[in-house]
Amino acid sequence: MPYQKLDVETKAPILSWASHELGPEELAMAKNVASLPFVFKHVSLMPDVHLGKGALVGSVIATKDAIIPAAVGVDIGCGMCAIKTPFKAEQLEGKLKKIRQDIEASIPVGFDENKEVEKDVLAWPLWKQFKHLHPGVQDLEKKALRQVGTLGGGNHFIELCLDTEDYVWLMLHSGSRHIGNQLAECHIRTAKELARLAGIKLPDPDLAYFVAKTPEFEAYWRDLQWAQSYARFNREVMMNRFKAIVEKHLAGGKPFQPLLVVNCHHNYAEKEVHFGEEVYVTRKGAVRARKEDYGIIPGSMGAKSYIVKGKGNPESFCSCSHGAGRKMSRAEAKRRFKVADLIAQTQGIECRKDAGVIDEIPSAYKPIDEVMNQQTDLVEVVATLKQVICVKG
Repeated sequence: MPYQKLDVETKAPILSWASHELGPEELAMAKNVASLPFVFKHVSLMPDVHLGKGALVGSVIATKDAIIPAAVGVDIGCGMCAIKTPFKAEQLEGKLKKIRQDIEASIPVGFDENKEVEKDVLAWPLWKQFKHLHPGVQDLEKKALRQVGTLGGGNHFIELCLDTEDYVWLMLHSGSRHIGNQLAECHIRTAKELARLAGIKLPDPDLAYFVAKTPEFEAYWRDLQWAQSYARFNREVMMNRFKAIVEKHLAGGKPFQPLLVVNCHHNYAEKEVHFGEEVYVTRKGAVRARKEDYGIIPGSMGAKSYIVKGKGNPESFCSCSHGAGRKMSRAEAKRRFKVADLIAQTQGIECRKDAGVIDEIPSAYKPIDEVMNQQTDLVEVVATLKQVICVKG
C-alpha cells in the first residue's frame, strides 16, 4: 500500500502518498488543514507534496459546507493540456530549432500579451459573465482578453515530446493568468476580513474560509468556476496555435486529427460525491483521477512526463499527483546551480539555457520516477513522454 496514515492527533486523519518524509513545516501545514472543523473524512497528500501557502501543494481537501480560497490558490484552474499526433520522430529531423522559434513568436510568455485578439477569443461565450465578477477586477477585461493564449511565467511551459513508440506529442502547462490571480486575491482578502470580524481563531490566516449559502461563498464560487473555464480556454487557444505550427512543419499546413486530447486542471475546486456525500473537493496541485479519467503528470524540463488514466481510488478522493514537485525553493536553486549545470541537465533538448531559467533546473525537482512509484494505486501509465523542445515562461 503506497500511502500511510500519519501518526498525528487532528480532527481529520492525514493519508500521505508522499515520496519523502514530511519536514516539520510540511507536517505543521498538513495538521493545520486537518484540524479545521469542516474537513470531510481525511486529508490526502499526493506523492509530489511540498510547502505551499496555507495548505501544502499536492493536497486534496474535501470539505462540507465551506471552502478555503487560499487552498485553491492564486493560479485558479492551472493545469495541463496534451495531444498525441500521428507524426513520428523522424519527421522532426532538422526542424526543432525552427519549431521552437515559431512557438516563441506565436505564443507570448512571461508578462507578454497578445497584440491582437483573435475572433475565436472574442466569441468565447463566458465574456458575457465578466460584468458579474468581483468589482475589484472590472478594469481588467481588456487585459484578460489579451492574455487568452499566453503562457505566463514560473513553472509554465510548452513542450514537444516523443513517446516510447516515437509518436510526437504536444504538451503545455498554464492557468488563468492575471485575471485568475486577481480574482483569487480579492476573495482571499474578503475571507481574511470575515475571519477577523467574526473573531475566528485560525491555525494560519491563509486558511480563512467561506461558509456555504452565504453571499461571499456564492460570489467566490461563481468567480472560481469562471476562472477555471478561462484557464481551460487559455490552454485550448495556445494548443491550437501550437498545433498549427506543427502542421506547418510536419504536414505541409494540412490539419491533423489528434489521436488523444487531454486537458486537466490541477489547482481548482469542484462539487463531487465521495463516500456517498456531496462535498467540495479542493485539489491544490493534484489531478482528478476517477476511473477512466485521463491526466498528465509532467517531470521537470529535463525529465520524463506521463499520460495516465485514473483508477478511482476513493482514499485519494479519486486524485493523483500533478508533477514531480519541487524539492528546493527557486532562491536555493539559483544559489546552488550555474548555467553550466543547466546546460548539462538539459542536454539534447532544444530550450533556453541561460541564467533566467536556472530556478527551473531539473535538479530543483524530485525525481519523477519516485513520484510515480508512490501512486501505482492511483493511476496507470498510458504513455511515457520525453521532451525534445521546451519553451519556458
